[in-house]
Parts: sequence; structure tokens; C-alpha cells
Amino acid sequence: MTAGSGPRIALVTVCKNRTDHLRKTLPANLAATRYANAVFVVLDYDDDSGLWDWLAEDMAGWLAAGRLIAYRYRNGGQFHLAHAKNMAARCGMLEGGEILVTLDADNFTGEGFCEAVAAAFREPGVRPGIFMCPDYALIKSLPHGASRPPRGYAGRLAVWAQTFVKMGGYDEVFDTWRGEDIDMNFRLQRVGYQMRHIENRHLMAINHSAAVRFREYPHAQQYENKSEIETLRARTETVVNMGRGWGCGTVTRHDGRVSDLKALPTRVFGIGLHRTATTSLHEALRRLGMDSFHWGAGEAPLIWYEMRSLGRSPTLERWYALCDLPIPLLYRELDRAYPGSRFVLTVRNEASWLRSVERLWSSENPNRYLWDVYPFTNMIHTELYGRATFDAATMLARYRRHNAEVREHFRGRDDLLVMDVDAGLDWAPLCGFLNLPVPGVAYPKVDFMSPTVSVTT
Repeated sequence: MTAGSGPRIALVTVCKNRTDHLRKTLPANLAATRYANAVFVVLDYDDDSGLWDWLAEDMAGWLAAGRLIAYRYRNGGQFHLAHAKNMAARCGMLEGGEILVTLDADNFTGEGFCEAVAAAFREPGVRPGIFMCPDYALIKSLPHGASRPPRGYAGRLAVWAQTFVKMGGYDEVFDTWRGEDIDMNFRLQRVGYQMRHIENRHLMAINHSAAVRFREYPHAQQYENKSEIETLRARTETVVNMGRGWGCGTVTRHDGRVSDLKALPTRVFGIGLHRTATTSLHEALRRLGMDSFHWGAGEAPLIWYEMRSLGRSPTLERWYALCDLPIPLLYRELDRAYPGSRFVLTVRNEASWLRSVERLWSSENPNRYLWDVYPFTNMIHTELYGRATFDAATMLARYRRHNAEVREHFRGRDDLLVMDVDAGLDWAPLCGFLNLPVPGVAYPKVDFMSPTVSVTT
């Protein structure tokens, strides 16, 4: 984020054979945008209508200024709408986009659009967060005319990039025009995100016939009906594309830089038992840009009961990375419910672990009194150890069994990382496992039981 300029907003557009529209909208949108920390990202998705040449020649000034970034993807196949939009979103994230805004090639933004988006996402106290889309009910109630946006507005979405990742992007079962945007709106609401509306003045579009919309896949016109919306509403999915990856492929930036967009983990789970540097892992994942959960403020019981009763947890899905109890007790269920996830098992010397657990049960723990106030803690300890009071032999046996069972469950797989606390915590194994760059700061060391111990930088 540039100091004082608000969150980085990436306005992403995918284009295949719609260059005529983009010639009208893109220059107008760039000229109308005064927001300092905005970048327009255009993905040429196997276009053969002259898009790449037009961007390089007519838009060279905007490219040189960094206000416009162009990417190119070649697959030699049919236009796959959800994959294309996911790939464009990931290109936006490559450009540092903290908020993603999807723009169709025929969309105008108007003046003040990015400022309105940034202001909406500063709304305090909304958990887990918000997203922005058109006010469909209002628009459909308006008479056709100047006050009603023309068709083409429905694809507009503004969302935190991290939220987009948590949802698994657009569902790539939608390979044609078929309501992938409406489906995303419904899925966000199922997880608890609150809808905010984009003003109609920012939803203007080039009016065109349905023939243009369905040019790449004429058979998709069958889905343009009211019953399709009800079909989407009836779905129960929240996170999608699990285990399959989304927006994957090789893209080339306008300056020749090549990026291989690989599958992102569905979720990252820390499944080491408590007192194995789980708080430090939580802080490390936060520093890697992940929305991370550690015990929380009352959500842990919900996660436990939802996973046990539903086989998945809408509460869990509000975060991308999670560790600490009850997560380690649920690794088998999480592996089934969220395929494509990555798991981190933190371990430490048995003797030092046992001493630390004994401290956890003692008056040295500043939160010890809460265990009797909020009985879930005693319940989850009983679930783990078969008892709620400290017993060295019982707890050491359970620690050994947990670590052995985790290793056996993931034997022969590449989605488990074992991090030995006593060997020294370091970024390299974790970042290599998650395919992320190593931060320029030391790995954090945090202990909630030792207030004088701060995060190292």
C-alpha cells in the first residue's frame, strides 16, 4: 500500500475478441480514475482481434506509467469464462491488488468509483467482511432509460483479494456465460459476508445485443432465464475448485515477464498440538499475507461443532489459515472437507513440550481462569486427553500418538510439512512448502504466556 493513498485496487478485465469494446471503455476509465493507488489489469485470453497490438501501441503511455498492466494467455482452446476471470484476478494480485474489482470489457467506471470502493471497505466492525456488487433488485425495478444501467452490469464485483482466494475464486464448472458472478455473490453470503451496493452511476456499459455476449459459446444462451438464478440460489457450495486449482496457467506480462500461476492451497492448517509454537506459526502466516485464525474470540466452538455435525464449517471458511485447538483434532475431517489444503505439523522436544503444557495448566497462564468460565476449553482438553486436569504420562502419550497418527495419515503425500521447533524456526521450509517468497524479516517468535516476549523483527 502506498502511504496515504488507501488500499491498492486492481481493476481486472479479461478480453477475448472484444477489443472494439475495450477501445472505448479502457481509455475512458483510465482518464476518469484519480485514485492514486489503482491499477488497471487487462488479460488477453487467447484473443485474435488485435488486442495485444492495440495495447502495446495505443496504450503505451499508460503501460509506461504503470497505471495499466497487460498480461497474455495462450491456450488454443475455447473461451472458459470462469477460468479466464480467475486468471485475470490472479494477475491483479501479482500487481499487488488488495481489493479486486472485476470489469467486463464493455464496462465504464465513471469518476470517483475507486474512492467509493475504498471508502466502503473501510467500514468498521463488519465480520467477516463485505463485498460490493450491483443492486440487482433496484435496477430491475427501474424503467428502461437513462437512470437504468444497460445490460452488462452484472459482472461487477469488488472484494478483498484475500476473500476471493478464500472462496476459491469463481467456480470453474462455469465454462460459459452462466451466472458465475451471481453464484459468487450467493456463496459469499452463505459464509456471512455482507453485501454492499455499487451506485448505478458507476455501472454504465456499452449496450449490445445478446449475439455479442454468446459469440464464443452460442449454446450458453439457454441459461439466460429466471430459473437459472433459482438454480444458483439452491446450491450449497461455499468454497469451490477445491483440489483442482483455479486460474492456473502461464501468463506473459507486457514487459516480457513470465509467471506460472500454480494451484493455490484451498486452506492452510496448522495441526501441531498446543505449546508447539502455534502462536508463532499464526503470526508467520499473517506476515505472509494470509488471513489467519488462532483460537479466536468464541469461534473455536462453532468450528468444532460445525465440522462434527456438517462435515464442513462456514465459520472456519472466514479464514484462510487456521491453527491451535480444535484444528489439530480435526485434521482427518479437514482433509476430506477441503481437498487441496496444506497441513503444517509443528513438533518440539518431548520434555520441553511437557514442561510447557504443565505451565499452561498452572497459574502462570494468564487465561487459566477462563477455562472454567467458558467450558469449551475444558471440553476440548477432555476430548484430546480424556481428562481436563494435568497428568504428565497421559499427555505425553497423547502427544506421541497425535504426531505419529498425523505422519501416518499423510504418508507418501506432499501436502504435509513437519516443522521442528527445537531445530530453529525459519522461513525457508514454510515458504518453500507454500510456494511463497521469503519475507525480509526474521521468523516471528511469540508466546502468549510470556508478555515480555515480543514478536522479533
